[in-house]
Amino acid sequence: MGKVQTAGSVLDCYTQLCRSVRLQKKDLIFPIFVSEQRGGFSLSERNGIGMPSLAKIAPKDVIQHVQKIVDQGISSVIIFGIPNKRDVSASSALYSDGVVQNSTRKIKKEFEGLVNIITDVCICQYNLSGHCGLQTRSHKGTGRIIDNDSTLALLSKIATSYAESGADFVAPSSMMDGQVIQIRSALDSRGFKDTKIMAFSAKHASSLYSPFRMTAYTKHINNYYTIIDKSSYQVGYANPRQAIREIQADIQEGADMIVIKPSLAYLDMVSMIRDSIDFPLVVQNVSGECAMIKAAARNGWIDEEEWKVNSIVAMKRAGAHSIISYFTMDIAKYLDD
Repeated sequence: MGKVQTAGSVLDCYTQLCRSVRLQKKDLIFPIFVSEQRGGFSLSERNGIGMPSLAKIAPKDVIQHVQKIVDQGISSVIIFGIPNKRDVSASSALYSDGVVQNSTRKIKKEFEGLVNIITDVCICQYNLSGHCGLQTRSHKGTGRIIDNDSTLALLSKIATSYAESGADFVAPSSMMDGQVIQIRSALDSRGFKDTKIMAFSAKHASSLYSPFRMTAYTKHINNYYTIIDKSSYQVGYANPRQAIREIQADIQEGADMIVIKPSLAYLDMVSMIRDSIDFPLVVQNVSGECAMIKAAARNGWIDEEEWKVNSIVAMKRAGAHSIISYFTMDIAKYLDD
């Protein structure tokens, strides 16, 4: 007769699997959503995705929330802000008392030395279009296009504002050409030479960001979270050479870490980059990837815990130094400090 695995033996199995690829708590980064909007739960929960890690937290609850993260031995968070108001110029992203700025100051004051604070530098949550760049009318007068240059100026101001608030890393994720060098120059000129840049260098156009958008965007943006077409500035899945060029450019422009996202369909690229470029490499396990595991498990098709562990281990095995994941807190129990 076959042996029945107990909860303890399964735990040991997953722990050994994580150890085999040297996955540690220090390798994980947990995303948090701080929202000025009313309501204690996210659109993702309303729509049945069932991911508490995608829930919005109120500014007053930031310290309590981060304390739970620290208690699990996780030392890095990336903050996404959800403002109360949006406008065409994403002006609330610059407020000195903005949602990210205030949250950063609170966390820095309470947990200085215990938590690496990474702040997402993008405007999609702050403008009316849901795009990562400012829009302008096309030269041909047909529709609107992304204005790269004006967006760069805005991103630089946002990044500087976050650094002033105490961010250890700023993480430009807009995929605007030249965003890293512009932000590096702005930070250096304001005396923030020690503030590091974690650049989202290969952010591929994907429907797998939909649960994130359902959480971070208000419903008046197009009313459809998956049809915002960002392919003009994000990387196409069939164009690995472009992704490599984007990564190389960001490194040359002064990035301290580079990010590839989504993760599971791009592990070949993670491995390729790790083998060819000796540079800190982060992979983001995006919301849609996590949601698929949750949905399949809810239908009884897969073992949720097994696939949480296996997916994260695969990213580490492919060569990721660090991993941003909504499963961070779930994985932590299998990891050494």
